[in-house]
This record gives sequence, C-alpha cells and structure tokens, in this order.
Amino acid sequence: MADAINGGHGGHGGHGGVDERALEEVVRFTSDLIRIDTTNRGGGDGRERPAAEYVAERLAEAGLEPLLLEKEPGRTNVVARVAGTDPGADALLVHGHLDVVPAEPAEWSVHPFSGEVRDGQVWGRGAIDMKNMDAMVLATVRAWARAGVRPPRDVVLAFTADEEDSAVPGAGFLADEHAALFEGCTVGIGESGAYTFHADGGLRLYPVGAGERGSAWVRLTAHGTAGHGSKVNRRNAVVALAAAVARIGSHPWPVRLTPTVRAALRSIAAAHGIEADPDAPGLDMDELLGKLGRAAALVAATVRNSANPTMLDAGYKINVIPGAAVGFVDGRTVPGGEEEFRTTMDMLTGPDVEWEVYHGESALQAPVDVPVFARMRAALERFDPEGQVVPFCMSGGTDAKQFSRLGIAGYGFSPLKLPVGFDYQALFHGVDERVPVEALHFGVRVLDHFLMDRFEEA
Repeated sequence: MADAINGGHGGHGGHGGVDERALEEVVRFTSDLIRIDTTNRGGGDGRERPAAEYVAERLAEAGLEPLLLEKEPGRTNVVARVAGTDPGADALLVHGHLDVVPAEPAEWSVHPFSGEVRDGQVWGRGAIDMKNMDAMVLATVRAWARAGVRPPRDVVLAFTADEEDSAVPGAGFLADEHAALFEGCTVGIGESGAYTFHADGGLRLYPVGAGERGSAWVRLTAHGTAGHGSKVNRRNAVVALAAAVARIGSHPWPVRLTPTVRAALRSIAAAHGIEADPDAPGLDMDELLGKLGRAAALVAATVRNSANPTMLDAGYKINVIPGAAVGFVDGRTVPGGEEEFRTTMDMLTGPDVEWEVYHGESALQAPVDVPVFARMRAALERFDPEGQVVPFCMSGGTDAKQFSRLGIAGYGFSPLKLPVGFDYQALFHGVDERVPVEALHFGVRVLDHFLMDRFEEA
C-alpha cells in the first residue's frame, strides 16, 4: 500500500504526537464504537461491518489505506499498515476485536449501547472488552499523521470479527487466507493486559500477558434406551450424563506450572516482599497463593488445567426418558497440558458417555526476558513510575492464538491506569461495563510511547 504518512522524523524513542485532540478522540471513538451494536451471540449470529466501516473511515482520514475483508457477509475485518522509518526492522502487529458479548438492557444502569460519558467514565458494552483499545489505536495513529511522524518499524493494525466466538471468520480467516498482510510481524499486542491491578498494601501491579491457556470446548453425548418415565430404566442417558458432569465438575486437577506462570509467581511475590520458589519440592500452591492476597487472582486460574460444565440438553417431555443427552464443558489447558486433559476426560466420562472437542485452540507462551517485554515495562513505568509490571498467563484466550499460526509472539498489552476499587476483571462480560476517561488518556500515551520506541528484537 502507499505510504500516506509522509514527512516528519518518527521513531525517536519519545512520543509521536499525542496531543489534546488525541485525548478527545479516544473518548469520542470509544463512545461511538459502543453505540454500534456488534453483539456476537455465537454460531454465526453477529455483524461487525458497521463498526469496521467506522474504523476504516477513521484510518482513511489519517491517510492510511485500510482493507475490509470478509469470509462471511457482515463479519468484517479491517487491516492497515503504517509504514515505519526502518524498512529492515521487524514489523509489529496491534490487534483488537470489534464484536462484543450480549448485554441485557434491563440489568444495566445505562443502556449498554448508549456510549454515555458520565461521572468521568464511558459506559457501555465494549468499554473494556475491547472497543476502548480499538479507540486508543485509532487515536494514536491519527495523532502520528497530524504530527507528521512515523514509528521506527511497520505497524500492522488488525480489527477483527468474531473473537467472542470461534474467530473463524475473524483472526482465523486473516491468518489462514491473508497471511501476506502480516509479513514481517514477529510480535503482536492485544487485549487483557497492562491494566492497573490494585494489590494488598497499596501495590499497583500492571500484569502484561505473556501466555494463554488453550481452549478445549467439549461436547458430551450419553446414549441410553428411550422409554416411558414410569418404568425402571437402567440405561437412562440423563443419569449417565449427569454422573459424568458431576465427576468432571468436582475433579481436582493437579498443579502444572509453566515458565510464564513461574515468572508471574516470582514477580508478584517479589513485589510483595515475599521469597517464593515455584519449583521448591513439596510446594503448597494454595499456601503460596494465600500469601499473595488479592494478587493471587492473577495466577490462580492458570496453575492447572480446568473443565467446567456449562450447558445441558436432554429430553422433550417429562414422562419420556430420552435416548440421548448432551452436555457441554468449557475446558482450558496449560501449555503442555493437552495430553493430561485427554486422558483425564476419558477417565471422567466413563464408558457410557462419548466426548469430543468441537472447538479447540493451543495454549500460548511468549518470552518475558526479551527487549520487547522490557520496552512494554518501560512505557508503563514512564507514565506510572510507582507501578510494578509483572508477567502473567491469561486464563482464557484471545486472537493471539490465531495470529500465532504466523509465528507472531502475542502479548496482552492494552494499557489502562485504573482507580482503586475499579474491578476490571468483573466488568469483562459483566453488567455496567465502563472505562474511566483518564484510563483512556493513559492508554494512548503508553501505546504511543511503546510503538515509537526503537527497541531491538534480538
């Protein structure tokens, strides 16, 4: 594509062009994007195109040449490349998704698609997950265009569809069918990291994602003998399914530590003034997590595999024993934990219940002892010198899984400085989702500083 951000110097390690207009735009863009209802109900029920067109228009106004790409009608992705000053440098991917999970207006204090700015916060579905990050990216690259600066390396922007479901028409489609658009990208940044976590003792932690558990969405099928509800039935599919679900839900998965989680435990413990050796013989993980207080929430879900039953489907009439019953389990695996998950599910389901993974993604790990992580740390500490940056592994997954197929190491880096009492994690898919205006301003400044930094990948 043509390089439309000409002139200027760029890549100077300071900041590119964050001005008052950028701070105003990030709030307005967040609000505007929330007002565009991109609810993803799963199973193909979603439409991101209006939001994609909005994003593309904002990018085009900055002189970029965005591409709108669809695998399925209405499931639109946007990709654009900002040319850097050093064509020999590795490119960097910045990605964010355009879809949101459903919201029930009757449960909210404000309408979830109002984008209302009230009490210094932008309210609505997507304010945290993750139209805020989309808006921060737009505001940042538009500020560069006004200032006439360019980053030191190519920055590829991807705004994706369907992250909240399978990602097949979204990041999966881009990785599988448009890999050339990401040529040169070795590192990517996306959602769920670099936010303020207020730990015990007044500590401000900034967890940066450097790993993700894998996903294994399981369908259970129990087969039995159909019959009248008044008769004895030793092959009742509902009973077989219920027994398997109970075993799965109560299974105590063993601790399986990965390099990212080990690094997280050491870093978080050190921030609390605690010496911790995750590899010590006889380590009591629950005891260690207890010492970390509130910060234990950053690692507790990632020290082992998990399998949570979530849906059941059986029968059609109270006096009819069905011949089959179906259940669904949200399985998550730590890196290297896939074989343990399979053998354990074989054991827990038993002979009367079949199981299959109908959608799965591999677990991810990214190194933390590398320059790119150090520069993320530096960018956060520049704007919050008292904050302490720690790595962590995400309990769930993001589009980084799809982009990893292209050899791109993914990090969770969507910077927000949040006030005490602001429960960031609870607002993901929660009621009254909102983001502070000051957090958006912080995010733009940190993103600009990081993306303008001339770090080396080696």
